[in-house]
Amino acid sequence: MTTAYDFSATTLAGDEQPLKDYKGKALLIVNVASKCGFTPQYAGLEAMYRKHKDEGLVVLGFPCDQFGHQEPGDADEIRNFCSLNYDVSFPMFAKIDVNGDKAHPLYRWLKSEKAGFLGTEGVKWNFTKFLVDRDGQVVKRYAPTDTPEKIEKDLDDVLG
Repeated sequence: MTTAYDFSATTLAGDEQPLKDYKGKALLIVNVASKCGFTPQYAGLEAMYRKHKDEGLVVLGFPCDQFGHQEPGDADEIRNFCSLNYDVSFPMFAKIDVNGDKAHPLYRWLKSEKAGFLGTEGVKWNFTKFLVDRDGQVVKRYAPTDTPEKIEKDLDDVLG
């Protein structure tokens, strides 16, 4: 059986990061962008990460430029934006595609595990979120409009 821990991704620093390093942790995987109407969710994601990281939650940010060219920056620009504007300390990864032929394998798997609105598989916009339990299984998919504060109520189920 495939789990989220079977994948790896490149960090913003350019290093390959096996997700098995997070084995036993609950993950909130989010495709992010710096110039999106939902970008202020970085603040809520960071607050959630800081509040629950000692309980085993890790937020993983995956910049994506597939929606309205809202993540035009390179790795240094993304890192600086996140640091200066939102003091992001959760792991951030290199820019990826979440849809199409070049979609990152992790996102291909996430989408196949939990369909979106009306059973659609594709990610519709930035800040779509996937909650993964400590066994590496996707338990819930959230729309971009679902704020980190709204997701908080579901954390007991995966952190408990």
